[in-house]
Amino acid sequence: MAAQQGTPEHQHTTGARPTGTTTDQDAAANVQQMFDTIAPKYDLLNHVLSVGIDRWWWSRAARTFRPILQRPEAVALDLCCGTGDMTLALLKHRPKTGSEAPILAVDFSHQMLSRGAEKFAPHNIIPIEADALHLPIADNSVDLITSAFGFRNLSNYEAGLAELHRILRPGGQIGILDFNQPTGLTGALYNLYFKQILPRFGGLISGDPAAYTYLPNSVARFPSPSRMIELIANAGFINATWTSYTFGTAGLYRATKP
Repeated sequence: MAAQQGTPEHQHTTGARPTGTTTDQDAAANVQQMFDTIAPKYDLLNHVLSVGIDRWWWSRAARTFRPILQRPEAVALDLCCGTGDMTLALLKHRPKTGSEAPILAVDFSHQMLSRGAEKFAPHNIIPIEADALHLPIADNSVDLITSAFGFRNLSNYEAGLAELHRILRPGGQIGILDFNQPTGLTGALYNLYFKQILPRFGGLISGDPAAYTYLPNSVARFPSPSRMIELIANAGFINATWTSYTFGTAGLYRATKP
């Protein structure tokens, strides 16, 4: 759910930084180990801790890209796919012609991807264990790239966006669905749940308290919508937008490669 390699800290704006890590490489290794550890309880915790809203978020994001997904020849890639829930949401909008291009599901956590692969087995989905910053995908070969609650965990956001731009075909689109830090009363309630209740409950069920302390910290560190749109534009994309989900607690970034 993050990149395994990266560039020195001073060469980019920001990226995931779990407690105790100082470099891209350390951060990526820490995140990879963390997701391998929590993989057995990941799906359960996602649904319980989000009160089931996560399914609606995936479904809404997938519907946004229905015009692309309905084209049989279109190549879709779900980055940081985890156990594959967003991948399966995309699949619902693929035509069943028997000759349509498969969906590519990419993650660098072996344990997470193994669980996803079990869900993918009956479907036209190819799991790929790979580093998000060094994808084994040809230039200009993908029509749609989505990432649901995984892009935030990359150790280098700018390098991640550059890699998406590299593999995307001209006219192709990206869709990054991730958490956001809301403001006002919503933000206060969000912080109470996200920083006090969720870490204790998630740590208790998963057996890894650090993972669910990392989660709210990673959201606080993630760029604001305005800053993310700026980073996306700087990476060479056009028409970058952010659509708020559920009172601004999450949202979808969308952009096109010229």
